[in-house]
Amino acid sequence: MASRPLPQRAVRAVGESPLSERVARAQELAYAPLIEWVRRSPLHTDVLGHSIHPSLTDVTTGCWLGTSLLDLTGGSDSRRGAALLAGFGVLASVPTAIAGAADWADLSGAERRIGAIHALAADTAIFLFASSLVARLRGRHRTGTKLALAGNLVIAGAGFLGGHLALNRGTARRDSFAESN
Repeated sequence: MASRPLPQRAVRAVGESPLSERVARAQELAYAPLIEWVRRSPLHTDVLGHSIHPSLTDVTTGCWLGTSLLDLTGGSDSRRGAALLAGFGVLASVPTAIAGAADWADLSGAERRIGAIHALAADTAIFLFASSLVARLRGRHRTGTKLALAGNLVIAGAGFLGGHLALNRGTARRDSFAESN
């Protein structure tokens, strides 16, 4: 029997990890006051037949990827545009995170643990991009660029885990929508 590819082994390790379980429990405690609210929010709906969270991630990550593309190719003339994209990405991350938290609250088992690590990585990327924006606003563009690049690396890992949940594990489906058709 051939061994599983490295990405599949990595996701399985995250899903089975006791550390991932501890992260999930810590997030439950930290976010407990918000969980019921986000479950009732318009960002947790079955109108689309699937979660809105994956669609919102495209806005956030698109802004952040654009930030780094401008940083790496645009020179000093693109600094304002890069800062605007970093800021828009941080703003877009708020409804994205709310929608993701509502979805995560419905998960259990390995999906819950994978989702917890996905969320931790996404929160880290948000922090890095917010820090990048602050650095840019203070005229420290090189620092802002480095923080944005780090943020993009982290969000790529978060996106891999989120993509696995949505596409391989089917967590983005809304069964109530499928049942009504």
